[in-house]
Amino acid sequence: MAFFCIIFIYFFCCCIIYLEMRYYMIIGSHVSFNKNEQLVGSVRESISYGANTFMFYTGAPQNTRRLPIDSSLTREAFSLMKENGIDFNNVIVHAPYIVNLANEKNFDFSISFLREELKRVEELGFDKVVLHPGSHVGIGSDKAIENIVYCLNKVLVDTNVKVLLETMAGKGTEVGINFSEIRKIIDGIDNKANIGVCLDTCHIHDAGYDVSDFDSVLSEFDNIIGLDKLLCIHINDSKNVIGAHKDRHENIGYGYIGFDNMINIIYNERVKDVPKILETPYVKDDSGSYPPYKFEIEMIKNKKFNDNLYNDVIDYYK
Repeated sequence: MAFFCIIFIYFFCCCIIYLEMRYYMIIGSHVSFNKNEQLVGSVRESISYGANTFMFYTGAPQNTRRLPIDSSLTREAFSLMKENGIDFNNVIVHAPYIVNLANEKNFDFSISFLREELKRVEELGFDKVVLHPGSHVGIGSDKAIENIVYCLNKVLVDTNVKVLLETMAGKGTEVGINFSEIRKIIDGIDNKANIGVCLDTCHIHDAGYDVSDFDSVLSEFDNIIGLDKLLCIHINDSKNVIGAHKDRHENIGYGYIGFDNMINIIYNERVKDVPKILETPYVKDDSGSYPPYKFEIEMIKNKKFNDNLYNDVIDYYK
């Protein structure tokens, strides 16, 4: 009898381990990177959300001011990541918004600033940078794609960092609003090993893709670009109806994509090894604004919608 009990317990434990491995997800959110704590602060914030990865900017996304990287803080951060099961290979950096490779008037600035940004990413020990392809501001998408290719071929030299082109919603004169435009950019890149894609769920929904049938979306992506190029997913619900071309993120389950569809995207087996990053809006009240990520990650892990999310977030942080 004791023998059978041992066999049963062993089998049960194996099943639990198998299920945990099968449904292990790489999930985190955007976090801060401040001058005092730098990467240590980013890691601590990520841990506080129950995440196992994160994304950050190395400086303010709207300007060029950049502080020197403190190597002692970086070393401390890497130790903290190792202690808490955060694989540095899954950490994502986001390039600043002020880089517009599509606009030839800013070539010198865009190329030099993006080069310096990639050097900072390497200094920090990471190898993936998400980049908005840019806006053509009147010259047309075809010419803009030529410009983006020209700039990236100047930038992606002597670097180990991969640039991940983000799928865009089609707001204004954005480029990269469908998989075909992203493919055209990739086709022109000389160093193809250093180019990839970041798929944003809100953006592709707003661009007109029906993410309620995410397998079909992934199949289209695979046929046009190749799933091997999908290296990050931004997990955002949308405030807009499909095809609105507006790019307004919403909290998970509170938008037009919906909770069940978001869960189906996140748990899709074809992208289980792809880092997933939340960029959903902070929750606001009269006294301030608060990050929702701890509670959204809990919802995602539990696969259960929290219809009291806003109050839970405010009560927790106030």
